[in-house]
Amino acid sequence: MIPNSHPRAASLNIRHKIIEGMHKHIVAESGLIAHGRGEAFDYLLGEQTHHFALAAIEAAAAMIKLSTHPIISVNGNVSILCPKEMVEFSKLSEAKLEINLFYRRPERYEAIKSHLETFGADEILGIEEDAQVELDGLESYRRIVDKEGIYIADTVFVPLEDGDRTETLKRLNKNVITVDLNPLSRTSLNADITIVDNIIRVFPLLQNFYKDMEADSARDILSKYNNKAVLNQAMETMSTEWKKKLN
Repeated sequence: MIPNSHPRAASLNIRHKIIEGMHKHIVAESGLIAHGRGEAFDYLLGEQTHHFALAAIEAAAAMIKLSTHPIISVNGNVSILCPKEMVEFSKLSEAKLEINLFYRRPERYEAIKSHLETFGADEILGIEEDAQVELDGLESYRRIVDKEGIYIADTVFVPLEDGDRTETLKRLNKNVITVDLNPLSRTSLNADITIVDNIIRVFPLLQNFYKDMEADSARDILSKYNNKAVLNQAMETMSTEWKKKLN
């Protein structure tokens, strides 16, 4: 048992969630490594949401608001870390959920589907084999997508993403929104909107921005958004936080 007084209690509890997810076949073994890498960057952010992340979250809400066919791409880590919040936002925004995995095993798809259904998900794409098609130019199993989902999407929200698929989605002229704590990753650099923040803090804020946003204000927000500036601000903040810890 982790005592609430422990200075790293929240972080340690999240780690245990990820480990539990692996035992349930929701999280791939490599997902533990990916989580640890993100946790290191979050530590440099002071484990808090900064102004540049808020700007990116607001822009993400605007992009989804203006999209005709938005899709939320689901992997194991996101499913275990924030299933309730993700399902709630999916219903609010009418952005459908699609399971898409780098480490593709049938038991993982079924485990993720069942897990999300316990949190109220009633339509999950990416499961039915007869609905599957392939994205051109991508060799990993991420290429297998749902013909009613990512394949025809104009906007794909890809939290905790890999660079290969982000580059492919951009070549296919899709809008890409990502949540990535590493501002230097290929995903961060190639996405249209990069939210440099912890996924567990993102969905509640995304929901708040979305529900109060009108189409006109969404267009105005997107016209002013600069992803390169957001990434630069993230790097500057990490540097500042690191120096604070040394003093």
